[in-house]
Amino acid sequence: MSIVYVGIGSNLGDREKNCSRSIDLLEKYGIVVRQRSSLYETIPWGVRDQPLFLNMVIEAETELKPQELLELLKNVEIEVGREKSSRWGPRAIDLDILLYDDISLNDETLTIPHPYLHKRDFVLIPLCEIAHDLKHPILKSTMGELLQMVRNKSG
Repeated sequence: MSIVYVGIGSNLGDREKNCSRSIDLLEKYGIVVRQRSSLYETIPWGVRDQPLFLNMVIEAETELKPQELLELLKNVEIEVGREKSSRWGPRAIDLDILLYDDISLNDETLTIPHPYLHKRDFVLIPLCEIAHDLKHPILKSTMGELLQMVRNKSG
């Protein structure tokens, strides 16, 4: 079994329900959720003129390979109600593979670790809640250290 960290966000509809439903569906499809962070209300990143997000992170176990997990996440997004929108635009649900074991992967459809992981406090804050000392496989810094770097840049 591989250990994965998945970022979950919603800013359309019943945001909390969208997040919890996506977790329920992941479990239904065989993902074993080991930990879940609290929900955090955050301002949008990238495109600011849209509703606030609820964000969280789960730690889970899976037998799926990275591309299979990506496909499952995309299917769950559709099942929860995500529709095509602009990049970083509003959405009912957004599921992102943040980390997958300690692998580094970069192909045309998937980059692991998530390429913006170390720049987004809305991901790092819930990730630190459940895995503060987890090391980024490329940057070799802990999630706590990465969050401090983001805070130092913005403050």
